[in-house]
Amino acid sequence: MSDSIKKRQNKEKSLLISQLKRVPVVQLACEKTSVSRATYYRWYKNDPEFAKQADEALNEGASLINDLAETQLISLIRDRNLGSVVFWLKSHHPSYRERVEVTGKLKHDYELTPEQEALITKALDMITTDRKTKSDKHKI
Repeated sequence: MSDSIKKRQNKEKSLLISQLKRVPVVQLACEKTSVSRATYYRWYKNDPEFAKQADEALNEGASLINDLAETQLISLIRDRNLGSVVFWLKSHHPSYRERVEVTGKLKHDYELTPEQEALITKALDMITTDRKTKSDKHKI
């Protein structure tokens, strides 16, 4: 490969990495830099340094988008948007998280020792979300 081709590729790679930091979507970054997706994935596969930089750029870009999204969410909360308030509480406050209750019976052809029953009960206590009625939920 000639030096001029290497220089051009290095410049394209650098521009693509910069774009991924702003927009962490390979397709969009490729369109903005006029590099085909096939070329991106070929470079990614054959150039470990480029792959490392691309992964770091995608992570940085995702963090940027997350920050922008949280900023918008906070603005909506300040504007008293009820859906945004509910979303925030469900995502960040344990009292508002959705709960899932699983009940069932297990049929088995063997006897459990008292120690095994105690271990199973302890494990179920650890995963039970409704602490008030947990003793009723998992009788063995």
